[in-house]
Amino acid sequence: MAEVKEFTLPDLGEGLTEAEVVRWLVEVGEVVAVDQPVVEVETAKAMVEVPCPYGGVVTARYGAEGEELAVGAPLLTVAVGADASAPAAAEGSGSGGADGVAAEADGADAAEDGGAGETSGAVLVGYGTGAPPARRRRVRPTPVPAAAAGQVNGVASGYGRHAVTPEVPVRAEAAEPAPGPVPVISPLVRRLARQNGVELRTLTGSGPDGLILRADVERAIGAAGAPAATAEPSAAAASARDGDAGEVRIPLRGLRGVVADKMSRSRREIPEATCWVDVDATELLAARRAMNAAGGPDAPKISLLALLARICTAALARYPELNARVDTEAREIVRLERVHVGFAAQTDRGLVVPVVRDAHARSAESLSEELGRLTGAARDGSLTPGELTGSTFTLNNYGVFGVDGSTPIINHPEAAMLGVGRIVPKPWVYEGELAVRQVTQLSLTFDHRVCDGGVAGGFLRYVADCVEQPAMLLRGV
Repeated sequence: MAEVKEFTLPDLGEGLTEAEVVRWLVEVGEVVAVDQPVVEVETAKAMVEVPCPYGGVVTARYGAEGEELAVGAPLLTVAVGADASAPAAAEGSGSGGADGVAAEADGADAAEDGGAGETSGAVLVGYGTGAPPARRRRVRPTPVPAAAAGQVNGVASGYGRHAVTPEVPVRAEAAEPAPGPVPVISPLVRRLARQNGVELRTLTGSGPDGLILRADVERAIGAAGAPAATAEPSAAAASARDGDAGEVRIPLRGLRGVVADKMSRSRREIPEATCWVDVDATELLAARRAMNAAGGPDAPKISLLALLARICTAALARYPELNARVDTEAREIVRLERVHVGFAAQTDRGLVVPVVRDAHARSAESLSEELGRLTGAARDGSLTPGELTGSTFTLNNYGVFGVDGSTPIINHPEAAMLGVGRIVPKPWVYEGELAVRQVTQLSLTFDHRVCDGGVAGGFLRYVADCVEQPAMLLRGV
């Protein structure tokens, strides 16, 4: 006789305590192999495929697409040792199929608040630390008639030991859900569509790869002549009570919540200071062109960000005080031997900061290759939590947004962040004469507990000198 094993949402590491079900990769009744990915979930840091440690027949799934589950919550059950030819079991989970009947929470409050506080983890995203335990969202499985539950080799499928007595009739469409998941960007969009009676499968998404955005749902609501309900009814009720119909509230959850928590902690704990300098980047740009030309048309191109990262690792070797963190409990400054450089990358999910491991041991070509790989993974949402955490120094190239300067918030618990502004032609005194040169501004925000202004100024001046005279790096080769 087959044994039914329950697989719970595993610990995804880096202080993560919950995840959102994005897409189920298996159906109830489907045979799965050991370590086969069964569900795609999104944490506050990355999109992750979760493999199942059991092989057998899936008898139940728990959690609808868009549902947030706490670590340790039931994810699915598998009949281990079941015959692959056994009849498929009806789905006894809160998911109601790929996009069937949505799970109900125990009470309206639980349904609306998402069930849990977010983890802390990132400034500009991805800087993982510990987090308070999340409140588990209690999900009531969608009732399924006993006749439809079926058995797999004598083992009751559907609910297993989570079976409940049917309380309401099953909606007819729940038994035969439309194939495939609906490409929706967030559970708030699903909720908005559900409250206004919009069928998501009838919409054509305007986002990347046909992703359905909130604007798409609002257009469908407007076309139907129905007033759009807010994705957060409690916020709408509060606005009505306050007499402010124009108020819009955006929950600080998920990625945005992590960013908010991390930045607040950084400002509370780190006494930061900023120094900056204008530099002539003309020679650095010329050196990059020469390196790429020497590599030939088929060789990987070296990016400007890779050269800046290489300069930073050389500067940190001279000024190790800035590759450090402060242990507040022990009242100690901890200097780190390895340099892991974080860099900002803009994505559809927001600004994330992937980490280049052991940047100090990489060449400019290796840095460029890794930066490109991580940037691509950031944009398609495939970065792992490990690739978004553990940086010891952050490089922020805000110049790509057309910004000249900034005083960024330090990525806790690091000791410094270097910002690079846009490179623009400006009048500059070069070799005693006025000339038009490619000028940028560098700004260094540092933790004043780990060093004084002399060290920070020395670091920034060395970086500036290397930008103006890239040959200075040859002294350390």
